[in-house]
Amino acid sequence: MNRKELRKKIFQMLKDHYRLIIYNDSTIQTVFSIKLTPIKVATLGSLGAILLILLTSVIIAYTPLRENIPGYPDEKVRLQIIRNYLLVDSLENEIKTRDNYFEKIRTLFAGEVPPEESQITDAGLKTHEVKFKSFNADSVFQEKIEGEKLSLSISNSQKRLPSIANIHFFTPLRGMITNKFNTKTEHLAVDVVGKQNARISCVLNGTVIFAGWTMETGYSIFIQHENNIVSAYKHNAELLKAVGDKVEAGDVIAIMGNSGELTTGPHLHFELWHNGTALDPETYIDF
Repeated sequence: MNRKELRKKIFQMLKDHYRLIIYNDSTIQTVFSIKLTPIKVATLGSLGAILLILLTSVIIAYTPLRENIPGYPDEKVRLQIIRNYLLVDSLENEIKTRDNYFEKIRTLFAGEVPPEESQITDAGLKTHEVKFKSFNADSVFQEKIEGEKLSLSISNSQKRLPSIANIHFFTPLRGMITNKFNTKTEHLAVDVVGKQNARISCVLNGTVIFAGWTMETGYSIFIQHENNIVSAYKHNAELLKAVGDKVEAGDVIAIMGNSGELTTGPHLHFELWHNGTALDPETYIDF
């Protein structure tokens, strides 16, 4: 049998008609009868397979049965994935905010104007006409005072001021003073060396007004007290309080460290201010 005859025979088989008959076994009567062809059987079989696949897909996609499929995440896993996505998105926003903050700090230390501020200028003011004057600032607090155009005076007297003479200051760090308060060298603080990883304590009850990193003084924290007193603690290894926290005298607020460009070793750089005036801490505190 050649190929031509074989093709003719197969084509004839597909065209042949067949009848499917269902008999009642007891009465031998025809219950159901249908006339079929091989092509019709193949077509109906294909449609049935497609419908079965579609039905299975719908059941898997829209019913809890999908969780029984190996490798398919259950409800808890999906919720965790959503939470992780939200956390990653929040982390990206925090990183962008931090990078923007550091960029502003860098431009300020370089004597430049941050991009956002440089675009907000008066109509008659040209940015190239703006001149910046540099000044020697011993502390971030002094920079804030000068920025607010307040007169900053330095107390040369070793006597206690009457308004705070009766105030008891808690010792921030027990140790040895390596650099005293000196107005001639513009060192408006005392440097105290203590034990390794010594705890820094707050001198009075108050509120944290600054807690963060600066290029020169490293991890620093400033606390506002009553009677317009401000205490500053610099070069810390770690800060334990945040801006807005309420603290009491003796509370641990930081760990002594060696952070910042102006540090010469692990120590506490402690400043005491009253009404914008730098005070000698040794006059009020026994270290």
